[in-house]
Amino acid sequence: MNLSRVEQAEWLSNAYLVVDRPAGSGVLVDSNGVVEPLLEAVERDGTTITHILLTHAHPDHVVGIREIAEQLGGAPVLIDADAATDLDFEPDETVKDGDKTTSGDLEIEWVFTPGHAPGHHALVINGTDVITADVLFKGTVGGTAGPRAGGFEDLRNSVMERLMKLPPETRVHPGHKEPTTISAEWETNPFVRVWRGLDDEGSEDCTVWDREATLVVWGPDYDGGNKAWVRFGDSGENTIVGGSQVKR
Repeated sequence: MNLSRVEQAEWLSNAYLVVDRPAGSGVLVDSNGVVEPLLEAVERDGTTITHILLTHAHPDHVVGIREIAEQLGGAPVLIDADAATDLDFEPDETVKDGDKTTSGDLEIEWVFTPGHAPGHHALVINGTDVITADVLFKGTVGGTAGPRAGGFEDLRNSVMERLMKLPPETRVHPGHKEPTTISAEWETNPFVRVWRGLDDEGSEDCTVWDREATLVVWGPDYDGGNKAWVRFGDSGENTIVGGSQVKR
C-alpha cells in the first residue's frame, strides 16, 4: 500500500491518494484544491481510482469534487448521509459506521467520529493506517464550536473510545498537517492526557465570546497557534475552540 498527501498552503488541509500497488487500484480521500500532484500520479502510474471518499463536508475538504470525479472517469463519491446535506451536489453513495469500501487490495472501514462536524468519519485502511480528518491531529484535537458540530462529549468519545482503541502502532493521517501515530497521541497529546487522568485540568479564569469560563487545557494547534478546552461558568458547558477565541 502507498499513501500520498498534498497540503494546501493557506488552510493546511490535506487530501490523500491511497493505492494498493503500482498500476493497481486506489481511492482519493477529500480534496483541498491542490490535488493536481495526486491526479498526475494516478495518470503516470496507471492507477484505477475506484472511489472518492469524503470524511466530512467542510469546504476546505471538498473543493471541486464533482469535477475531479469526472476527470477520474466518473468515480463514485461516498460520504455520510448527514454530511451530504452540506454539499452542493448529490453524492453517489452514502455510508454509515462500520461500512467497508474495497479498492483492489485495500479494505477501508468507515468509523463514525462525530464532534467536529456532522457525519464525520475516520477511515481505517487495511488495519494499519487511519485518516482521522478533523477530529484528531498531531498534538491536538478538533474544535467543537462550529456550525452543526456534534459537541464536546461526542468529540471526546470519538477520540478516546474510537481512535485511541486502535492498535498503538496505527499510523494517523489527519485532515491538516503532518502524520503521527496512535501511540504518540496516547502519550503526548495534552487533551488525551487529561482525558486519561494523567494530567490535571487547568483552573485559570478566562473569557470566551464575552462569557466567563475556566481554561481546562491550553494546547497547541496544527496551524502554529493554540487550541483550548474551556468550561463556561454560567452553564458548565465544555467546548473546544481556537486559542484566538480565548481572552486570558
